[in-house]
Amino acid sequence: MKPSTLGMVLMVGAMFVFGTQDALSRYLAGSYSVLGVLLIRYWFFAGFVVVRALRAPGGWRQVVRSNRPVLQSLRGVMLVVQVWMMVTSFTLIGLVEAHAIFACYPLIIAALAGPVLGEHVTMRRWLAIGAGALGVLLILRPGAGLFAPASLLVLLAALNFAAYGLLTRVVGLHDTPETSFFYTGMAGAIAITLATPWIWTPIAVQDWFWMGLLCVSGSMGHYLLIRALSISEASRLQPLAYFQLIFASAAGVIVFGEHLQPMTVAGAALVVGAGLFNLRASR
Repeated sequence: MKPSTLGMVLMVGAMFVFGTQDALSRYLAGSYSVLGVLLIRYWFFAGFVVVRALRAPGGWRQVVRSNRPVLQSLRGVMLVVQVWMMVTSFTLIGLVEAHAIFACYPLIIAALAGPVLGEHVTMRRWLAIGAGALGVLLILRPGAGLFAPASLLVLLAALNFAAYGLLTRVVGLHDTPETSFFYTGMAGAIAITLATPWIWTPIAVQDWFWMGLLCVSGSMGHYLLIRALSISEASRLQPLAYFQLIFASAAGVIVFGEHLQPMTVAGAALVVGAGLFNLRASR
């Protein structure tokens, strides 16, 4: 199998694992504190990145050493906050609606890339961003009596994740991907540990299997993503990230009995189409 083809297969696999992870998160968050679920998940994640650092070719000191430790730590905290927002939204509006709205985050990155990173955003890309915004409005349907205030939480999560993505580009100019990955896990684990002891809820014995599966799926998804990016171009793989929307929505419909609203499907299609057009226009 060609490296580019293998990279695409691994990317789709990563999106399937992330979609499964979202379904598991929604199930567990329906019975336990979201922060409590994230605490265990991030402890496992932190252990995973520590093991990777200890096995790194250049040694763990090289992985831990960062030229932008404050920004790296900020990234980790921002990501765990974004995950908390998304998992909370899963329990309020479901996987389908949440992922349909969250799919706009690449367009937010494109809109902020100009003022934040100094990148040139062409008129074609601005048109794509505008089309994506229209798609989000179709999903939200403000003024139609169907608007869920929890949808704003997903928009905040998308904005947070877009800012996280921009910071990742910034620190990527100074640190290796392994260093960024290490700080993502460790900073997030420390932040969630400081926040969680006040609201800890014990996990029932029968749910530890699903909790373990959630932890393993998170690490496996990141590993597949890293492997995919290591053997294939990011620009080739980026469109496949929208498979997470498909897999998570399928889980919402099949497992949790959610309904596909026509306007939600139309809005999501417009957002994804605008995102793909923006990616093509940016090349």
